[in-house]
Amino acid sequence: MKKYEIMYILLAELSEEERKAEMESVHNVIVNNGGKVEKIDTEKFGLREFAYPIKDLHKGFYVIIDVEADTAILAEFDRLTKLNNRVLRHIIIAK
Repeated sequence: MKKYEIMYILLAELSEEERKAEMESVHNVIVNNGGKVEKIDTEKFGLREFAYPIKDLHKGFYVIIDVEADTAILAEFDRLTKLNNRVLRHIIIAK
């Protein structure tokens, strides 16, 4: 398995409890398929304004995670986050 960095943006209007639950469900996609979430960073960016509107929204909550996974796990993560209305954008970068 290779190491990756994933950044995703959640809806800004989620409450703290909803945000934590959504982060847990997103991370469980990786863990339940055999990957590992090694580090979670919400402090670096957190709640920020966008440079341009995304889906008519102007703010989002940024989360950066370091994971160890294979390509099948990342493909499933990509598929499920595209279907999730609470995740505005995501990007996967190989380390």
